[in-house]
Amino acid sequence: MKDVISFEIEEKEKYIILSFYINENLTPSILKRIYPPKINTRKGVVLNGRGPIWLYGFLIHFYHSTPFLAIYDPRLGAVIIESHIPELKPGDILDIYLDKEG
Repeated sequence: MKDVISFEIEEKEKYIILSFYINENLTPSILKRIYPPKINTRKGVVLNGRGPIWLYGFLIHFYHSTPFLAIYDPRLGAVIIESHIPELKPGDILDIYLDKEG
């Protein structure tokens, strides 16, 4: 049986791409039952996937302690939304391209 939300991790040198896939209709109550994967917290996180804003908010809070967080936009790259390191600021864009979108 598939999980309601499945996760895929792709580890890069300085960041981790965390893609998520929604396998059935979601309601906010799912937040009580999902456990995003543990990752190397010394690397930034790029979130990738199609989902409701409340799911993104949950994931952003969950990975808040990482050096930076970005959200992948296929038109732009990975847009930094939060950073704890001086070399990246919110609004910066990491030039990455993903050949598949979550």
